[in-house]
Amino acid sequence: MDNNKVSWVNVVKFAGAVIAFLIGAGFATGQEVLQYFAGYGYQGLLVGGFVLICFVYLCSSFMCAGYDEHFPNTNDIYRYYCGKYIGGFYDYFSIAFIYMSYIVMLGGAGGTFNQYYQLPPAYGAIFMLVVSVGVVILGLGKIVDVIGSIGPLIVLIALGVGAAAIITNPGGIAQGVALIDSGSLDPEKFIRVGSNWFMSGFSYVGFCLLWLAAFCAAMGTKANSKKEAVMGATLGAAGFVAGALVLAFGLLTQFESLYASDIPSLILAEKLWPPLASIFSVVILAGIFTTAVPLLWTVSARFAQEKTTKFYALTAGLGAVACFVALMLPFRKIVNIIYGINGYVGILVILFMLARTFGLTKNLGKK
Repeated sequence: MDNNKVSWVNVVKFAGAVIAFLIGAGFATGQEVLQYFAGYGYQGLLVGGFVLICFVYLCSSFMCAGYDEHFPNTNDIYRYYCGKYIGGFYDYFSIAFIYMSYIVMLGGAGGTFNQYYQLPPAYGAIFMLVVSVGVVILGLGKIVDVIGSIGPLIVLIALGVGAAAIITNPGGIAQGVALIDSGSLDPEKFIRVGSNWFMSGFSYVGFCLLWLAAFCAAMGTKANSKKEAVMGATLGAAGFVAGALVLAFGLLTQFESLYASDIPSLILAEKLWPPLASIFSVVILAGIFTTAVPLLWTVSARFAQEKTTKFYALTAGLGAVACFVALMLPFRKIVNIIYGINGYVGILVILFMLARTFGLTKNLGKK
């Protein structure tokens, strides 16, 4: 194969799929952006810079490894980097974490239905269950096509809402930062991940890594070249981080009124223009959908071959159990606990990846 062949259609599609995968319940609701970026005020820019560098490296590496190796099981990406035993641990740990993240997606959908539409959370969780299971059953090719086209649109809308908030109330950013620095916010309601901006960024990269590894490795098999894969990964990482930072500073403009909310981005949209909240509630659900689908696919594909009766039954069963659990847990707390703790566990993989990149463990992943 031509290792320099590039299709810009594929580059944009890969970038869109990366963005869409990362924009889930946490990002779309603003809860994840608040806890990792906005909650650190101006230091959120440092979080963004660190995350961007790591995402470009991680997504490019995973896609190139998938391009080269065509793993029979995409979770073999962990054995490729970490060896038989540690890689085996991450194989199963990542599946458990990805499944917990799918639960978060259903919880986010329930929270959105409850906060904006005043409907029981079960309505939102069941709705997301049905649409995510339906698309997963279509297979990976359809997933990339569907979410790759939605992802960039969601980022543009999030950028629009964040930018509008900044433009209409630029002085609110300094007020939000001062409020954070004052230490006067209710510690029971003001929740952040990490003890400082660096640990926040480290945790963020760690939990996203556990999402991205298998999915990016699978996408790499569909690239025409490594160059195309790297370009798609870089564009996707840049688009996502830009969206996160703009939304973060938008949240800071109204920080006092939204920091204790489950769905802060919805409050931001409503502050800008009440009818906009109706549109943004749909955007939030679309963002949750674009992450819920590949998360569920990753778990099902780990244990069953696509387009088999076992795959269909497993997907439906996993979805139903996740929906039940999501309705038992508070959304803000589960984002903080699941993403925070699992993020630190994911960091070790980066160390193995760097070691392999620099030739220190070149034979580790060989059978």
